[in-house]
Amino acid sequence: MNARKVPLEALRSLGDAEWIDRSRRPYVADGIAWVPVKAGYPADAVLPERRGYVGRGYHLVGDIAVLHGGPAPTEEELSAIVGHCRPRGVVRIRALQGAERIPEVEVLYGTAGDVRHREQGCTFWLDPSRVMFAQGNRREKARIAALVREGERVADMFAGIGYFTIPVACSGARVHAMELNPTAFEYLKRNIIENRVGDRVTAERGDCRTLMDGRYDRVIMGHFDAPSMLDVALAHVRAGSVLHVHSVGDATDEIRRRVREAGFSASIATRRVKKYGPRTWHMVQDVTIS
Repeated sequence: MNARKVPLEALRSLGDAEWIDRSRRPYVADGIAWVPVKAGYPADAVLPERRGYVGRGYHLVGDIAVLHGGPAPTEEELSAIVGHCRPRGVVRIRALQGAERIPEVEVLYGTAGDVRHREQGCTFWLDPSRVMFAQGNRREKARIAALVREGERVADMFAGIGYFTIPVACSGARVHAMELNPTAFEYLKRNIIENRVGDRVTAERGDCRTLMDGRYDRVIMGHFDAPSMLDVALAHVRAGSVLHVHSVGDATDEIRRRVREAGFSASIATRRVKKYGPRTWHMVQDVTIS
């Protein structure tokens, strides 16, 4: 592409300059921005077209590249990741252990540690080598945040660092956030402060089975064991309440049975969140109580 050489600190001053080709993104290296130029305007250089990344899949959490499962990457795969996103570190999450979902981690490159991750207008502090961050649920988090109504009372039974709590509170809900893992809970408190939602979130550390209190308009059950804990949630809902029940595979039949045993009826809408394994999906069931 044709490009002009612009000092990085002068990039914002370009404003709506008519020569900029806005169908392309500037390329930044060593404090210099190479700004795309429309055809017919003078340029300082012709840069080769950048090839898209086609290597091993990863998520960038803050400035740390995170790989999930699978075999360890080859040296070539690791080099490609580092060259593509230039992370502070690369870690592989081998597994998540126990009810507290503690990552079993291998640091493959650089260092891990606290990162500040931005997602859809929210800020999350975490160390991806110490706590889980479900970036593959991004669309689901945005969907739930868009569903809540101002002042709605929401239970987040497995709050983690605030994956759902923060966006839902930012949308105006009053959230009761419960988390068992002490490390995740410390990040949850930090993220509540960072996002200025302390007046709308009550955070408690402990087992949600003993912390649930009163009736909720909405219950978020963002854990694959959620179907087995429906009796806890159903003790704290009423007609019109909505439960978002996560599971591996379709849990509709089990949910319908447990709802009936609790003396309710419900309409259930099932959604796929992301691929979990061969022919297996991470699902969420929206359960509206009546």
